[in-house]
Amino acid sequence: MHRLVHATSAPAASAFFQARTTINGVDAICDPLGGLFLPEAGTLVVSDLHLEKGSAFARRGMMLPPYDTLATLRILEAIVARHNPKTVISLGDNFHDRTGSAAMPETFRQMIAAMARGRDWIWINGNHDPDGTSGLPGASMDEFRHAGLVFRHEPSLADGLGEVAGHLHPSATVRRREKSVRRACFATDGKRLLMPAFGVTTGGLDLRHRAMSGLFDRQQLVAHMMGRDRIYSVRFANLLG
Repeated sequence: MHRLVHATSAPAASAFFQARTTINGVDAICDPLGGLFLPEAGTLVVSDLHLEKGSAFARRGMMLPPYDTLATLRILEAIVARHNPKTVISLGDNFHDRTGSAAMPETFRQMIAAMARGRDWIWINGNHDPDGTSGLPGASMDEFRHAGLVFRHEPSLADGLGEVAGHLHPSATVRRREKSVRRACFATDGKRLLMPAFGVTTGGLDLRHRAMSGLFDRQQLVAHMMGRDRIYSVRFANLLG
C-alpha cells in the first residue's frame, strides 16, 4: 500500500522520480503512482483497476479486506490531480467482474464523477468486465485510437506497433544489496508498452513468463519499475530470471 501513502502525502512529482520514454515516437511519462501520462495530448492512462474486487470475492464466500476500491480511487484521485489531464483512458478490467460496476456504492460513483468532470473519460472493456460500465461518466469501448497510439486491454501479436495495453500486469525482478526485489513495471521496447496493474490488490506476471513471448524486442526492452516513490529503469538483460 506504499502507493496510497505516497499519493496522500506527496501530491507533487519531480521529474527525478518519473521516467520518460517513447512509444512509436510518442513521448510518455511513467509515473510512480502507476499511470502513464502523454504530455502533448494531455492524456492519462491507467490499467486494470479491478474495482470492487473485495466485494466480488465476498459474493463467492472468500473474504478480502473491503477497502480495495477506496484505496485504488484515492490513488487515482492523486494522479489525476497531479497531471490534470484532458483525457483519462482506463485500459480494461476496470471492475473485477461483470456486476461490479452496477453494484458499486454511490460514494465511489461520486468520486469517479468528480474526477471525470470537465474531461473526457474512456473505459476500455476488459476480459473481467466485457459489458462496459453502468451509470458512470464517459464512454465504454473495446479499443480506442488516440494521439497516434492504440489503446486496448489485451496486447495483440498482430497489431502491436504503437500499442498501449494492460491485462498481463507486468513485473520484473532485480538484485539490490544482496537481495532480490520484485516490482510492478511499465514494459516497453519503444514500439509498444504494457501497463502495470493500477488496482491495489492485483498481482503481477514476470516479464520472462511465456505469456510475454513475442510481444517485445528483448534487446530493446526496458522495465520501468515502480519503487516506493520513484521509477527505476532497468534493461531486460539486467533482470533476474
